[in-house]
Order: sequence, then structure tokens, then C-alpha cells
Amino acid sequence: MSTSSGGNTEGRLYIGGEWVEPAGGHYEVVNPADESVVGVAPEASRAQVHEAARAARDAFATWSRTKPEERAAILDRAADIIQREYGPWTALAQAETGAPTGIARGMQVGVGVSRFRRYARGALEPVEKGLPPQVTEAGPMGKASVLGALELRQPVGVVTCITSYNNPWANPAGKVAPALAMGNTVVVKPAPQDPLSVFRMAEALAEAGAPPGVVNVVGGRSVEVGEAAVDSPDVDMVSFTGSTAVGRRIAEVCGRDMKRQLMELGGKGAAIVFDDADLDAAMMGIGTTFSFYSGQICTAPTRVLVHRPVHDALVEKLTGYLAFMKVGEPTAPGTVVGPVISAAHRDRIESYVELGRKEGATVAVGGDRPQVRADGRGFYTAPTLLTNCTNDMRVVREEIFGPVVVVVPFDTEEEAVALANDSDYGLISYVWSGDASRAFRVARLLRAGGVGVNTIGRNMEAPFGGFKRSGVGRDVGSYALHAYSEIQSIVWTT
Repeated sequence: MSTSSGGNTEGRLYIGGEWVEPAGGHYEVVNPADESVVGVAPEASRAQVHEAARAARDAFATWSRTKPEERAAILDRAADIIQREYGPWTALAQAETGAPTGIARGMQVGVGVSRFRRYARGALEPVEKGLPPQVTEAGPMGKASVLGALELRQPVGVVTCITSYNNPWANPAGKVAPALAMGNTVVVKPAPQDPLSVFRMAEALAEAGAPPGVVNVVGGRSVEVGEAAVDSPDVDMVSFTGSTAVGRRIAEVCGRDMKRQLMELGGKGAAIVFDDADLDAAMMGIGTTFSFYSGQICTAPTRVLVHRPVHDALVEKLTGYLAFMKVGEPTAPGTVVGPVISAAHRDRIESYVELGRKEGATVAVGGDRPQVRADGRGFYTAPTLLTNCTNDMRVVREEIFGPVVVVVPFDTEEEAVALANDSDYGLISYVWSGDASRAFRVARLLRAGGVGVNTIGRNMEAPFGGFKRSGVGRDVGSYALHAYSEIQSIVWTT
């Protein structure tokens, strides 16, 4: 095995502070917009993944005792380095994901910087809290005493971070930065479709002074790589963002050794629109969110539940909005919807649209494969609106993860809540109503980890996570620091 502590890092793994040649060779990373080759990524072996976990275990003893101020300084320096490389690293992320320019600039590298800054501050947040003392009664052998108590947050240990393909900066940074801030060490396994940005993140952390073994990045397309990153005996916790199906398999492995889990899984968000809602605001919220990243986001309001008196009016507005939504190459001016991540995923989305037709839904707009490039290259699919849907249809119940939204009418508030909750998922839902009392009443009844009331916005200090099959645990803001820690109590007598 050859290693390098500097120079060309392309196509190498990052293990124990060294850039390591992958035992499984390399594979090409493809630009979804034109199918050109962006670069080569490494294919790790099971043994190399376990080696990375051992390196993280060896580094944990020292890193967990490093002063919070030192951990904060390293995270801040990493943010400086990422910001310094903002231009080329944004271009790389855009090439890997096919994200339109506006998203690439605002939601990729920039979010990575902000999350490293946030958790540099987070490293300095208090980890100890005194608890009310308890007076014990005198027993037959002694006198009364006072028991003091302290709640202390301790790092979990070695954390495997398995990231999603829809944002190769925000998602990894949202795992790595709070984990490091709390004193954990990490093994990062990026999504195989767009791993190159995550290796750039490792470069930034190495340059910032993260000690060897504190951050390790392995990669590969093989299922074996992900399995090894979960089943290693040196791993204490797995943080995963991805599909519910994969999350279940990870949970089964973690359950054997009682490993901690943080899982952000699938979503099929309901958007309830009442007859007193601002329909233009609802249209904009639904349209801009379900088309964001070509629909490849789990927070999208892809189930639109509409009060029957305004059903036709909202459908008309959404149809007009979608019809003028430009599908194009990511770098082209005015592009709103770029390609999806792969040909296989495009085919999956199209199969769902065809399934919707067979189930009786009407394709109000979209449903075709747009011809964006003269040579036919790129993995493009049109934003699609399905009407005449019922809650028992698969297109209504299953996560499509593409720019497809379904519309289901309702007659009463109670029916709207029942329809929204009749889902395997419960990540983010939305309520639009001009009656604040009703909106908040309904929001409290929804079985979802988050609810937006007349907004699609997210407060980045609010806890984020799902009910039911949408995940386990909460992160974002201080909740992420809590997620990557164990609570210890210390009790003494006075």
C-alpha cells in the first residue's frame, strides 16, 4: 500500500492522516448534466475501511481530551480554507451533482462553510449542568445527607458518517463538524455518485490541523464499503442520511452491538392548503421546494392536500407555474431544474409517472423527458404534476425523490389531518391557512418531525428529524451537538 502525506490527493483515500491508494482501484464520477467524466474516485476494500476505523479509535483518546478552544480553532480554520477555495470547489460540486448555478453557489460550499463556523462556536458550548440537590432521609445506620448531581455530555467515540448524494457539502459538514466539536473522531463514507467534494473537505481539515486519525474518508460504489463502515468493531455510532430501505439495514447491524444511530431517512411531506390560504404563496412554496435540486430532497411537499373549494384554482396555478419552470443545463441562465443524479434514477422517476397513469392519475403537466442538449446527453426529467389522485395510490404513498408532486382533495379539517398522517413517513409537512389558530392546531396534530406554517423556510437552530420511517434522532443547531454525545451523571454526597 502506498501513501502520501501531500501532493496529488485525487483518487486516494484519507486514512490516519495519510492519502492512501485504494485497494479496489478507481471509478469515474460522471457529470449528470452532460455525462462527461468529472474525475476519478477511490474504491476502498473492507480492510481499508476497518483500518480507517482503527485510526479513528486510536485518535479518539487524544482528540476527546483536546481543549474545546483548540477544536474550535481547527473548525474555524477549515472554514477559512473552504471559503478560500470557494470558486473551484463550487464548480466541482456543481459538476458532480448537476445542481443549477444558484443552488450550487448558495447551498453547497457556502453551507459547508457556515456549518463549520456554527460548530466551531458549538465546541465552546457548556457540556456540564448542575442538577438540583436531593436531600435523603436518615436511615437506621446513618444521618441525612445531601446528594449533589452533575449532568455531563461526553463524546460518543468513533462516528461513521454516511452521506447523501443530494448535497456533498451541507450534508457531510452537518455531520462532521458537530461530531468533531463534541470530541468524536469520524470515518466518512460519501455517496458514490459525488464523493469528490467530500475528499476536498478532508483536505481542508488536514490543512487546518486536524490530527491524524481524527478525520478519515473512505469511498466506493461497493455495498461492502458501507457495510464495513457500519460493522467495524471500532465504530460506536452511525450517522446516516439516505433511503429508509438502507436505513433499516444499517439499524439491524447497529442493533447487534447497540451502536448509537442518527438517521435522516425518506420523506413524503404533506402540504395542506385550506380554502382561506394565500394560494399564490402556497403555489410558490410548493413549486419552488418540490423542484429544488430536481426534487431530490426529502423535505419536499410532494403530497399536496387541497381543500376542495380551492382545489381547481390551486391546480391551475401550479400547472401554470410548472409549465414555465425552465429545465436546462445547470450553468445555463434561468435554469430552475437541472438533471437528476443518474440515468438509473431518471428511469425510476419516469417509471413512477407511468405508474401514476396506470393507477388513474392525470398528468396535468410534465411527464415527459425533455430534450435539453442537442446530443441527448444528460439525465433530465420534467417537473410533473399528477392530479385526480387518491391516498391509496403508490405515487401518493411512496417517495419518488424527483420533481413529481401529487394532488389529493379533502373536505374537512379532520380529513386533511387523517390523510396527512396516513403515511409511512413523517419528516416535514406544511400547512397554509389564513386562520393562524387553525394552522397551529393542525400543525400540532401532524405526525411529522417538523411543520412549516405558511412557509417553506427552516430555522437552522430548530431540531430536525423524522417520525415513523423518516428517521431516528434529531440534529441541527445545538441538537446536533447533543446527537453526537452521551449523557453521563456524576452524583456525590455532601
